[in-house]
Amino acid sequence: MIRSKTTAVSKAADAFIYIILIAVALTMLFPFVYILAVSFTDESVYVSGELVLLPPPKWSLDAYRYVLSTDSFFHSFRSTAFITIVGTVLNLLFTTTFAYAVTKQELPGRRFLLLMALFTMLFSVGIVPNYLLVKELGLINSLWALILPGLTGAWSIFVLKSFFQSLPPSLEDSAQIDGCNDIQVFVRIIFPLSLPAIAAFSLFFAVGLWNTYFSGLLYIRDVTKWPLQVLLQQIVLEPNSSMVGDATQFDSEAKLPPETIKMAALMIVMLPILLVYPLLQKYFTKGVLLGSVKG
Repeated sequence: MIRSKTTAVSKAADAFIYIILIAVALTMLFPFVYILAVSFTDESVYVSGELVLLPPPKWSLDAYRYVLSTDSFFHSFRSTAFITIVGTVLNLLFTTTFAYAVTKQELPGRRFLLLMALFTMLFSVGIVPNYLLVKELGLINSLWALILPGLTGAWSIFVLKSFFQSLPPSLEDSAQIDGCNDIQVFVRIIFPLSLPAIAAFSLFFAVGLWNTYFSGLLYIRDVTKWPLQVLLQQIVLEPNSSMVGDATQFDSEAKLPPETIKMAALMIVMLPILLVYPLLQKYFTKGVLLGSVKG
């Protein structure tokens, strides 16, 4: 009797938790649905105030056509694509090689390198020294200013280091007996076995670079090199300003409601990450867990 009561209470508690989680999920999903609905809504429907959530009474692709037809969006998309692709590749290259190198006990200065990496995790130099460094390197107004200063990070290094140390040492010993040097061991043995962790960190790096905003605002002065997030900020907050009108073509001359243009731009910027994440979700979860547990 006591067991049946306990089971009933447990089921009721589970049902309550599910209801709360569903309600929270719906509150998070609603803004996305609203943005999607407004972006596809026809001008006449939006102006008349008849807008409802999906599907809209009358839908149109005019806002998307307008956003994609502007030179400013093309330039910003090209800049962000370059930053994301090149930056992700370089991030992976520097992070994985550094993490693998410091797993070697015989590496000269290994402890010093680990302490320096840990120091950067605990202490930050701040915005002004970073800006002065980028300026002295001649990277102001260059897309490399959004890539090179953040090529790797202490947290990524330590997680990947833990993952590499969890691999059986006998694999490396066997490869070295067969005549492989450290680089060949890493490329032929370690890297293929680390694909789950590498996929997870690829997603981390790609999302961070795709969402680059403050660095772009700080280092990029040429509006034709703005990353998408900086352009998006101008579209959303200052759609009728002279700077936006002259530099990005998102001005008041458009015959579409500004809100539909904003929402269409938001959807286009979000779409690549929304498409990539489901493809890497399996590796993302597995990679993070493997990188944090050592058997």
